[in-house]
Amino acid sequence: MDIFVTGATGKVGSRLIPRLLQRGHRVKVLIRDAAKANLSMLQGADLVKGDLLQSEKLVETLRGMDVVIHLAAQFRGVDEETAMRSNIEATVALANATLEAGVPRFVFASTNLVYGSGGRMRPSQEDDELHPASLYPQTKATAEELLLQLHAQRGLGLRIVRLAFVYGDHDPHITDFLPFMSKWTPAQRFHMVHHADVSQALMLAASTPGINGRIYNVADDAPISVAELFQLHGATDKLETNFKQSDFNPFDMIVDTSRIRDELNYRPIFPSFYTARDAGAL
Repeated sequence: MDIFVTGATGKVGSRLIPRLLQRGHRVKVLIRDAAKANLSMLQGADLVKGDLLQSEKLVETLRGMDVVIHLAAQFRGVDEETAMRSNIEATVALANATLEAGVPRFVFASTNLVYGSGGRMRPSQEDDELHPASLYPQTKATAEELLLQLHAQRGLGLRIVRLAFVYGDHDPHITDFLPFMSKWTPAQRFHMVHHADVSQALMLAASTPGINGRIYNVADDAPISVAELFQLHGATDKLETNFKQSDFNPFDMIVDTSRIRDELNYRPIFPSFYTARDAGAL
């Protein structure tokens, strides 16, 4: 396949692209600042310098592609205007360029944080009402809605994947996030997903026919507790204990992965954090 990828220098993109190239796909990536790119990880890809909001150039860049995989996003540490411009406006601009260029498939990487805390006493499912609590998932939820409209109204070949907490392949995501997680209830369990399985899910979403307009949760098979994760990182002394038990919902951040298993035959390479650790894949 000829695959166009945004967010190539990010945590997910920089680990996805080598896997795509290893499987023989022809990959074109959009680079805003080549000086910041790890070119060794992108070796073999066709690098295109540009910006997602440069719509005219985007259309020409996308012609002849089989699929667009849209990973680029602003996660934390940006103001609302920047987040909306990057996560919503740029996403819609890319989707419109995809339609104009005649690319048949558009894979959008979202997050399971869009579910928020809806009070559900079961794992979150793809058709549940969304209650995103912070700026990043709010912008992702809005982008999802606008993309689904483009699918319904103009035939965008949309596939949405909602990723759990991503880790592995020397990604510092866990250690970076431990200070935020220290305020959570130690008994809280949450879903994670290894980069190898993120890549697997994205490739399945990109290559499977007949799934336009579908949304898929992506996670491993064994949610881990906050207490376990801190223990495994030798940081149990960093956990706070003054939390409100009444705020604790054991199903927050737990998702149902039945759909992706049934429809795309997804099976995690690393079913748990422990299997990734034992395989030396952290």
